[in-house]
Amino acid sequence: MLTNYPGTASYINSLSFPVKQGSQGMANTSMGMEALEVHAERQQGRRAFFRAALGAAAVGSGAFLVSQAAQAQTLSEFDVLNFALNLEYLEANFYYYAVYGQAIPVSATGGTGAAGAATGGKQVTFSDRIIAEMAREIAEDELNHVLFLRRQLGERAVAQPAIDLSVSPTSAFSKAAQAATLIPTTASFDPYASDLNFLYGAFLFEDVGVTAYKGSSALITTPAYIDAAAGILAAEAYHAGIIRTTIDQMGSMPGLKASTVRGDTELVSTARDSLDGSTDLDQGIAYVASNAGDTSNIAPTDTNGLAFSRSAGQVLNIVYLTKAEATAGGFFPAGVNGAIRSSINNA
Repeated sequence: MLTNYPGTASYINSLSFPVKQGSQGMANTSMGMEALEVHAERQQGRRAFFRAALGAAAVGSGAFLVSQAAQAQTLSEFDVLNFALNLEYLEANFYYYAVYGQAIPVSATGGTGAAGAATGGKQVTFSDRIIAEMAREIAEDELNHVLFLRRQLGERAVAQPAIDLSVSPTSAFSKAAQAATLIPTTASFDPYASDLNFLYGAFLFEDVGVTAYKGSSALITTPAYIDAAAGILAAEAYHAGIIRTTIDQMGSMPGLKASTVRGDTELVSTARDSLDGSTDLDQGIAYVASNAGDTSNIAPTDTNGLAFSRSAGQVLNIVYLTKAEATAGGFFPAGVNGAIRSSINNA
C-alpha cells in the first residue's frame, strides 16, 4: 500500500487532456456534476436495495447470467467459460501493454470464431515503483487466466476477438471517459499517460470483471469448473481491491472533472450504471456514512458484505459502451466470440 506517493502533483498537472468544465456527455448520456450529487444521495439507499435483491429468487436463476431466461437453458458451461475468456483477453492485453508495451503472445490468442488483434495500447512510464510492480503482477495473473481457461476449454476455446485499446478521441477508452464526463466529447483519454490514468483504466475493468464472475456462478455446476471460476473470481477481487485502495489513497487529490479523484470514481460509477440498467448497482469510492462516521468504500458490497452480480448482457452493455441491445462496440469493435454475444436493451 502507498503511504507517501511521489510525484503526484507533477503528473496530475501534466495530464495529456483538458479538464472539462461543462456538463455535456456523449450521445444519449447526461451526467454532469448534478448526476454526481444524485449518485452520492443514492448511496444511502443502495445497500438496502442489495439486501432485498440478494434475497430474491432471480439472483440464483440462469437469467442472472444471460440476457434472456430462455437462452440460459441452452447454454453450456463451455459457453460460460468462453464468455469469461473474452473478458480475460481484454484485461490481459490492457495490462500487458501497460507493463511491457505489447499485446499478449499470439500463441495465446487462437481458437474458434473471428480472430482479431488487440491494438492501440502503449507502455506506461510509471512514476511509482509500487504501482509498477502491482501492474506487473496483475498482467501476469491475467495472462495466466487466459492460458488456464484455454486449457480447460481445449478445442472449444474461442479466439481472441478484435480489441480496441487505443487513445484517439473515438477510441473506447476516450468514449468511456466522455460518457463519465471526465473529458469533453471531442477529447482523448490516454490510460497510459500517467500512473493515475492507468489506475482509472484499471478501475473501469476490474469492478466489471468481479461482477461478471459473480454473475456467472448460476450456470456452472461441474465441481472442477466451480473451483476454477471461484479461483479466478478471488484473484479478480484482489486486483479490484488493490486498484480501489490505491485510488482511494489519492482520493482527496484534484480530479479530472470532479473536485477530487474520489469524485471522479463516482462519475465513472454513474456512467456504468447508466449503461447496465435502471437499477443503481455500481459504487465508486466516495465515503460511505456509517454509525461510526464516514468510512472508505474499497469493497462495493451490500449490508451483508456481499459483492453484487451483473448478467453477461449487462457486462456487454459496459464493454460495448451502449445501453442498447448490440453485438459489437466499444472495446470489442467486432463483438466477442462465442454463444454469449449480445448486450441487453436498457434504453
